[in-house]
Amino acid sequence: MYQLKNYIILFLKGMAMGAADLVPGVSGGSIALITGIYERLLDSIKSVDKTALSLLFKLEIHAFWKHINGRFLLTLLIGILASIFTLSKIITFLLDNHPIPLWSFFCGLIIISALIILRDIKNWSIAVIIALILGTIIAYWITGLPPTSSPDTLWFTFVAGAIAICAMILPGISGSFILLILGQYERILQAVNQKDLLTLGLFAAGCVLGILSFSRVISWLLKHYYAVTIGLLSGFMLGSINKLWPWKQVISYRISSSGEQKPFLTENILPQHYLSVTGEESLILYAVLAFFFGIFLVLGIERTAYYINRK
Repeated sequence: MYQLKNYIILFLKGMAMGAADLVPGVSGGSIALITGIYERLLDSIKSVDKTALSLLFKLEIHAFWKHINGRFLLTLLIGILASIFTLSKIITFLLDNHPIPLWSFFCGLIIISALIILRDIKNWSIAVIIALILGTIIAYWITGLPPTSSPDTLWFTFVAGAIAICAMILPGISGSFILLILGQYERILQAVNQKDLLTLGLFAAGCVLGILSFSRVISWLLKHYYAVTIGLLSGFMLGSINKLWPWKQVISYRISSSGEQKPFLTENILPQHYLSVTGEESLILYAVLAFFFGIFLVLGIERTAYYINRK
């Protein structure tokens, strides 16, 4: 019964990670970190090595499953996939119809997540402060980049998966936003909605290659330069607010593959100017409520994870 409860909780953490990864600018890695499973996740991914492959080729399935912490990875993956397939249409609807409350919610979520992560730094130094500032500046600049025109080919879907997954497991760096910059976000979301197994299969294969390679790099950095690395990643999170800012003016549009007109270039504006510039209500009250809901949700997740890990 105790194990069942743990697996249910782990499944829910996976769902939270999947929901976060659906939104450009939000990272599932942040959710993993604040829920206390980040290092365990990295260690489990790293365990897919030569020893694991040797056990698999020898058909020693039980030993292989134990070596890679299979129950943990499978439960988390099922939660992530369940979230992606059940929430993709909801996220798309909210992005199209209620963007201001949605972006405000994630602004609150990201800011409080960054503060919680920074709290784990015990030994502050000039290097950590510089990393924090540098991460903020870099993320602010990157999130100002327009989506690019990418090759409409299956091989690039594979490459995009390998690149995006590296961001998905990093706190503060959104895999969805990387896909947006690469011009693949809409294509992958459409493939999920239409159950396009070929596109999703190639994307997943790219993700497997990327995550097995990059998880070792992250683990090494956290082991040898923990405070500086966390400072840099927290800076990425804070700088990403540039992308998440709820009030935007559309400067130019593009035509999507389905023939729909989509925003291409946007510019952040202040909420008091939003009505006069766009002709739409700024919805400040809803934005404030959504912002604080994001904060309280993260605090609740963090407190719950703390008490569970103590037991």
